[in-house]
Amino acid sequence: MPIITFPGARRKTTPSQCQRPAGWLGRVVLWSMNRRHSALTDWGLGHLSIRADDTILDVGCGGGRTVAKLADLAPRGRVYGIDYAPASVAAARRVNRKLLDAGRVNIQEASVSALPFGGDTFDLVTAIETHFWWQDLNGGMREAFRVLKPGGRMAVIAEFYNGGRHARYADRLAQWTMIAVLDVEQHTAMFADAGFGEIDVDEDAGRGWICVVGTKSR
Repeated sequence: MPIITFPGARRKTTPSQCQRPAGWLGRVVLWSMNRRHSALTDWGLGHLSIRADDTILDVGCGGGRTVAKLADLAPRGRVYGIDYAPASVAAARRVNRKLLDAGRVNIQEASVSALPFGGDTFDLVTAIETHFWWQDLNGGMREAFRVLKPGGRMAVIAEFYNGGRHARYADRLAQWTMIAVLDVEQHTAMFADAGFGEIDVDEDAGRGWICVVGTKSR
């Protein structure tokens, strides 16, 4: 049985600018994402103990601001960002140009369904405002699990889930968009099915935010 089901049959057949930014409008969307998601990102990353020398992957790096935040938190580590939208990769590279030149950051075009990294590579994988767009959610989670080192963690952070202040919109949004609007139980299940052991969920119901952190057993 799949973890995620979409109520209703009408779903978008082409990616939106939020899912795959492109052109001048895409640049505006990426700028807006960097600004709007900053507080959510800080809240979510606050649930993690990030070491100075961690090797980190940000999946769906968008405009690149999270990559910069992670590089600040791991000043002796290395941060990788991937996104399947060329416009997002270009924007993230512009935002992190100095870090790229210093060799502390690497940003490339890739899909979460086929991460271009070997197993047991990363101490931390982050997915902020992105997992609900993945076409193969379970496959993406398994890929994240694969590239984590034993004892490594994955954090999924989002400003919309089926719970809290947004619960009454969840079914409508899932029916008319490509977003997988998961509840807490489904978030936990997707981590467990990927192989994660310890799974912690934190909700800010008033703001409609969720942070789920899973640990890969040693």
